[in-house]
Amino acid sequence: MNRTRRWFGKGDRRVLTLTLPIILSNATVPLLGAVDTAVVGHLDSPHYIGAVAVGALIFSYVFWGFGFLRMATTGLAAQAHGRRDANGVRAVFARAAFIAVVAGLAVMVLQYPIIELAMSLIAPSPAVEASARDYFAVRIWASPATLMQYCMLGWLLAMRDSRAVFIFQVVLNSINIILDILFVQGFGWDVRGVAGATVIADYSGVALGWFLMQPHLKRLGGTWRGIGILDRTQLSKLMKINGDIFVRTLALTSAFALFTSFSARFGEVTLAANAVLQNFLMFGSFALDGFAHAAETLVGQAYGAERRKQFLWAVRKTTIWSIISAVVMAALFAAAGPWIIDGLTSIPEVRAASYEYLVWAVILPITGVLGFQFDGVFLGAMQTKQWRNMMLLSVAIYGLFAWWAVETGSNHMLWAAFNAFFLLRGVTLALLFPTIIPDRRKAVG
Repeated sequence: MNRTRRWFGKGDRRVLTLTLPIILSNATVPLLGAVDTAVVGHLDSPHYIGAVAVGALIFSYVFWGFGFLRMATTGLAAQAHGRRDANGVRAVFARAAFIAVVAGLAVMVLQYPIIELAMSLIAPSPAVEASARDYFAVRIWASPATLMQYCMLGWLLAMRDSRAVFIFQVVLNSINIILDILFVQGFGWDVRGVAGATVIADYSGVALGWFLMQPHLKRLGGTWRGIGILDRTQLSKLMKINGDIFVRTLALTSAFALFTSFSARFGEVTLAANAVLQNFLMFGSFALDGFAHAAETLVGQAYGAERRKQFLWAVRKTTIWSIISAVVMAALFAAAGPWIIDGLTSIPEVRAASYEYLVWAVILPITGVLGFQFDGVFLGAMQTKQWRNMMLLSVAIYGLFAWWAVETGSNHMLWAAFNAFFLLRGVTLALLFPTIIPDRRKAVG
């Protein structure tokens, strides 16, 4: 009994209370990706799967270029909350929301050069390209709403309101899934139905997010007046942090873009199989993201208050549970992998190719766990320069191995390079961790 108490105490319950609702809510995101794949995976051609994969990749590349709207909002708002600065917490959200609206409108205006550049770089087959363009032309209209959701989720995470995050994600993705099935299977709108479901769900999510923020705004106090949304000093600091996050996120998304682009060089069947197996990464990554988000919030508040002991406790506890989660996910993938593949596609040749490369998807949670975990730690501390540099280094090394895989014509080698990339980003950040402990660096903000 005493041993159990020492191994699992109040600290563990605190971490799991914060993390489990986030994991459950995050699980709806890969579920949505799986439904997107499944509804088109049961159509009459593999090119529909490839088209959704290519279309989703383009938006991942564009939108996660603005991933700083979620990441910086969480870290900066958590630090302001740790300092008990109510107006500062409001100001962090207001500045991020302003950037989200402007950026979303800009993406819509620039849609033509974006799609043309993307197609020239990815170079899919004619059938995949035509359907991917249809997907893009519909989903582009969700841009402002998608980016605003990043701000809202980041802010709610900083408030440690995992219940609100759970409600937000579950409702948003449930709407998307229901409309997916209705539009594609019911109305026969193929990939345009998948994109249209996302547009409606994203605008619904903005209204829900604002509703969920209200109890915290009342509890925090403060006012929207005089918070200095356009304050030059604060905007300059925010843009510097955002610049680091933008470059890092662009590099990460480029790694995924390389994987999809190189997969397309192996033909439609391999592209479709790799797209199916990437759903395993989605399931694993969003589970690990739950502990990374918990680390970001707990580390950010400790860092803002300059509490070294609390900082180290947050890192240790969230890392232990993150590793346990990774092992469990890998075991589940190993046991249920073939059944998951069968549920995602009914095309015999795509199933066969997916079985062949399944082992690489199974080990992704293990190779990726440190990368996800230290992402949360470095973001919470807002030490974005080192975080950016290690991602650039990891992507550069991965790019060389991925290129070699294409030259040798080996999809197994491509998957090996992908796993090595995830492992490398975690190891490099772990080596830098001692340099960001609070008594050695001053907290940002």
